[in-house]
Amino acid sequence: MLRAYSYWDFPKGMVEELEESLDAARRETAEETGLEDMEFQWGVNYRETKPYGKNKKVARYYLASTDEVAVAISEEHHEFAWMSFTEALAVSADRQKDILYWANTLIEEEVWA
Repeated sequence: MLRAYSYWDFPKGMVEELEESLDAARRETAEETGLEDMEFQWGVNYRETKPYGKNKKVARYYLASTDEVAVAISEEHHEFAWMSFTEALAVSADRQKDILYWANTLIEEEVWA
């Protein structure tokens, strides 16, 4: 997770013209964290937040794994942390909690499969 000021969030950003949303997710993650080797073993499934903020934005998230551990955060962030599900829940805004539960369910299903 990335921290900007007092807010923790996942990498995210706008979809550029003629760009697919999964490609935008890959690009934004690479730009904000330096992570490029991502495997989307859960497919192209995604979850979207409920509308939030004064502009009622909706963020779309995909679930990926990586073997990379070194993170190089962009200038728009102050800190990063690899977090467990419980740790992430503790610092997440309400709009992110549904995303975390969804991701945790997918991961747990794979572990027990």
